[in-house]
Amino acid sequence: MAEREIIFDTETTGFDPFSGDRVIEIGCVEMVGKMLTGENFHVYTNPDREVPESAFKIHGISTAMLQDKPRFSEVAQDFLDFVGDSSKLVAHNADFDMKFINWELENAGLEKLPITRFHDTLAMARQKFPGASNSLDGLCKRFGVESSHRTLHGALLDSEILAEVYIELTGGRQAGLELVSENHFVAPSGAKAKRERRSFPASEAEIEAHKEFVKKLDNPLWLVDK
Repeated sequence: MAEREIIFDTETTGFDPFSGDRVIEIGCVEMVGKMLTGENFHVYTNPDREVPESAFKIHGISTAMLQDKPRFSEVAQDFLDFVGDSSKLVAHNADFDMKFINWELENAGLEKLPITRFHDTLAMARQKFPGASNSLDGLCKRFGVESSHRTLHGALLDSEILAEVYIELTGGRQAGLELVSENHFVAPSGAKAKRERRSFPASEAEIEAHKEFVKKLDNPLWLVDK
């Protein structure tokens, strides 16, 4: 069966949830058999605190932008429903994202996600290319993944870019593709054939960046039969 994987990223107010920093954005994209399915989860959250200028310079998300957004506890179950019970969770520097996600889940009164579900593309890249630049931008250059539209960090956009990088890190698109017949693949065991799409607010800049990114994808799954 083709494996369902969730490529994700977070943006935060800082580096340490145990010192008061919070998640302010989560972006996830779904991949099955190393193919993007077009399903994603994206949400901004109100951290109930100021976003420091140092963090704003990285992701461009201000305190004012988050005032009318839901708190993490209000969207936590939606996030858990999207990632499911067994899908592999893939992130760049996964320890950072895992630390924040699990702190937020615990703070919301929910069970933390098992450490074994998280897989780190940074660790993979360091093992494969020791001594090289293994930042997301560095890996994009190495693998020829388009990222010129990434002027600031953004959870959904970075997840989409990381998905393409992750495919290359794991041997290319065909490595995990399990064909049943032409243009069809095996869905992972227990996965829903169709999932109700969720709509979460994104900035106009991110929407435009998303459109430009999708244009550059090579045979995306949702256009195979068109």
